[in-house]
Amino acid sequence: MNTLDPTDVKILLELIRDPRVQIGELSELLGIARNTAQSRVRRLLRAGVLHDGGREIDLEAVGYDVVAFVTIEVTHRELDGVVGALRLLPQVLEVHEISGRGDVWCRVVATDTHNLQSALRQILRIKGVIRTETVLALHTHIPYRTEPLISRLAQAAPGKG
Repeated sequence: MNTLDPTDVKILLELIRDPRVQIGELSELLGIARNTAQSRVRRLLRAGVLHDGGREIDLEAVGYDVVAFVTIEVTHRELDGVVGALRLLPQVLEVHEISGRGDVWCRVVATDTHNLQSALRQILRIKGVIRTETVLALHTHIPYRTEPLISRLAQAAPGKG
């Protein structure tokens, strides 16, 4: 789905802000008819923009099909400032302080390699960033998941059944 209109984007934002929002609440928040909200959510589901019961957004389906993992080496006294600056970059999805090579690891998305290069340049301009190393994701074989861990907890729980 290449074309999201402003109403589609507003729906996605509300679902991100409150994944449990009901269709009636969604229509009130956006000032649209309940049937419009319902049909838009259904269309986003059919188009693959939404997964997992309509609460998980497929960034590839909305044009962010380049995923990169960036390891950043930073000046340690500037670590908090680097993390704060990374928080302001919308293409940075997650940031972790790490051990081993580098100090910070982040997942970055982009619309194409030129867009990725722009994001990487923004990262390199952050005060305290010494260097970066970028690895492109070619294919996601196992997306982020929690079900196997929770299933294991359920199996180990006393009094199951």
